[in-house]
Amino acid sequence: MARKDTAADAANAGRLKQIALTYKMTRKADKKIGLVLAAVGIGILAVFVAIGFLIGHPVYLGIFGLLVAVLGTAVVFGRRAERAAFGQMEGQPGAAAAVLDNIGRGWTTTPAVAMNRSQDVVHRAVGKAGIVLVAEGNPNRVKSLLAAEKKKMNRIVADVPVHDVIVGTGEGQVELKKLRTTLLKFPRVLTGPQVTATNDRLRALGDLMSNMPVPKGPMPKGMRMPKGR
Repeated sequence: MARKDTAADAANAGRLKQIALTYKMTRKADKKIGLVLAAVGIGILAVFVAIGFLIGHPVYLGIFGLLVAVLGTAVVFGRRAERAAFGQMEGQPGAAAAVLDNIGRGWTTTPAVAMNRSQDVVHRAVGKAGIVLVAEGNPNRVKSLLAAEKKKMNRIVADVPVHDVIVGTGEGQVELKKLRTTLLKFPRVLTGPQVTATNDRLRALGDLMSNMPVPKGPMPKGMRMPKGR
């Protein structure tokens, strides 16, 4: 019993530490977070207490209002923390890959399947919606990367739909904070076994390319890279 209590105490301490860390990080981008949370909590509690006095049960409504206030504050804190996190990640290299890693079950993500010298990059996500290519970088340069990767996907897995998304704030682009929602909105057209088969084919291609012997020095004149089938 003592061990269980110790483990529970350690877990609670870890959660409190995580909440405190999240609050500090959020406050850097959202200076009003403390005032907003206080206003939400006090406001909700005040409403319930006022109703309690009107109906003659201020204690009961006060207790219930306190619980609702804590829940409401937690919801608001979570949303503002998420918004602050996306704001700090916006424009940072690899931000889209970080979002894809947390998209949820049923998706397999592979970061940086294509990249150029300017560090424009394309990530790949595979799920029941098919293959989604997510690009981040200069919108003019990244289009050629997307087109080449999409052509390769259509050649390798022609029976699987391939979607493409460019992360950004410009016209026709998807904001980082909306990336996960965008992927989840794509229609589900593949079954679980089909998703597994698609991942296996793509993984086999990756292994083949990584194990392919590459001659040292300049490529011999007239030599061509083998095309995927």
